[in-house]
Amino acid sequence: MTSSHKFRSGLLIASLSLPLISCGGGGGGESATPAPAGPIAVTVSAAAGTPEARLACFKGVVTPECNLRMYQVMVEAFADGDASANYGTGYGSSTHRGDLKGITDALDYIKGTGVNALWLTPIFESVEKSSQDDWADRLDATGYFASNYFKVDPKFGTSAQFKTLVDEAHARGLYVFLDGVFGHYKDNLVVSPTSKLPKNGNCTNLQGGTYAPGANQACADYSDPATLAFFQEVVTHWITTYKIDGWRLDQAYQVPVAQWATLRQTVATASASVSYTNGTGATVQPLGHMVGELWAGEADIQARGYGTAGSPGLPSAFDFPGRYRLVQTLAGEEAQATSQKANLPASNLAGTYDTYAAYPDHAMPNLMLTNHDLVRFGDLIQRAGLGNPDQDIYWQRHKAAFAYMAAHSGPVTLYYGDEIGQEVANFAGQVTSNCAVQGLCDDHVSRTTGKVANLSARETDLKTHVATLMGLRDTNPALAAGSRTHVYSDANVYIDRKDAGSNRVLFVMNTSTREAKVTLKASAIGSPGNLTDLGDNSLVVPGADGYVITVPAMAGRFLKF
Repeated sequence: MTSSHKFRSGLLIASLSLPLISCGGGGGGESATPAPAGPIAVTVSAAAGTPEARLACFKGVVTPECNLRMYQVMVEAFADGDASANYGTGYGSSTHRGDLKGITDALDYIKGTGVNALWLTPIFESVEKSSQDDWADRLDATGYFASNYFKVDPKFGTSAQFKTLVDEAHARGLYVFLDGVFGHYKDNLVVSPTSKLPKNGNCTNLQGGTYAPGANQACADYSDPATLAFFQEVVTHWITTYKIDGWRLDQAYQVPVAQWATLRQTVATASASVSYTNGTGATVQPLGHMVGELWAGEADIQARGYGTAGSPGLPSAFDFPGRYRLVQTLAGEEAQATSQKANLPASNLAGTYDTYAAYPDHAMPNLMLTNHDLVRFGDLIQRAGLGNPDQDIYWQRHKAAFAYMAAHSGPVTLYYGDEIGQEVANFAGQVTSNCAVQGLCDDHVSRTTGKVANLSARETDLKTHVATLMGLRDTNPALAAGSRTHVYSDANVYIDRKDAGSNRVLFVMNTSTREAKVTLKASAIGSPGNLTDLGDNSLVVPGADGYVITVPAMAGRFLKF
């Protein structure tokens, strides 16, 4: 989403009205105090269901796109590496001194989280207008309303610094994605190097309706061929000049699906025309991937993003329906405190995959926990009254969330700071008064200063855990690209089987604050013998009653057949 609180007010109404289906039961907030002693006993004897293998990343074949493990960085907030490149103002609680050099300096840290791709929020230049106020200055800092799509914003750094960032990321085996804002821009937009300029029009909302842009803002009219030609030049420039690997696409619903199809081909053509050396020393071409942001339910994501099998649009979109189910189950969603949409049963997670029925076969839903418009997971845990950073349960809930993400077929995205449990102190309550000035609006609060050094013991432990999980995804194709068979779920336990050829993994998750002992009949998973825990290599040997699998509170286990 864009970062203007005023501009987005109309969009938020549509965005937050998406259907968030939840299972009955399990409602209400849970105390962070220890639960009564004694494990939860679960017996699973039914045969497994039919494997789901329709979508692009459920076929058991690992592709670079399915195996993407992206790390999102908010450029103006993340890290200050160049004293001469600063905005000094913006939305959120950071110092607003972030720049490209700071990100380059942090690449080893980023690589150490286990990711293989870096997504930067927009780095295009935003030119100050003589009449603009502080709110426009803050919006400029986000980059989401560009004045020049062909120039690095000098308040983020130089073109040479960006080239160094891309080259250094590639040398570490990291793909690089830019944020493509192709539906709206600042009203002082400059022409392209070949003197192209898009046609201005009204802005498009999630339902396909239109509204007038705000002050200093303009939206693209794709009914005019000049608009598409302009943005074709944009995507080609950044791929051929800097060899970026693709685009995250802001408010993707503002671009018609047919135009996304054309831009997708343009990206593919540009990517095939250049190459670079990656972290293994191999010569490769840029990935040429595109992932859209449509803050909506599955019907809108399909209609205005993916398109259909016959008229395809984007190859990937962020999985907002799945993300909401994840935070509802292990914390609470933004709009609620201790309500029915917090601490929901484990079976709520199964609904994530139900939404995929709306998508065409080429779809690659990208699951995330947070982004720059959402409240950090740690703050949601606290808001729902489910734990605080000084309690073990706070960190256990993070580990459980990342375990679920690790078991997801398809790309995943980590938001900077979530891998160390970052939160904003005392932000548990809903902030409603003057929140933008305080940097504490729900859609601004996660834009904190990044932390890449001097981690606490708990932060280090969580980061190590995340890196281990991302490593499991990389070495077990069943996790990133396997067909999924849902074995069982109830209020506390969730079980999936993932298959990619001979690589077969059973994911068993316990969302309760008590240990769970799961008795699993061998017939329920068709297992030929022992199960090996991918975390510690311990064996689970079948007995007369089947497998007895012990899962600690708020934890997931990955068991290889």
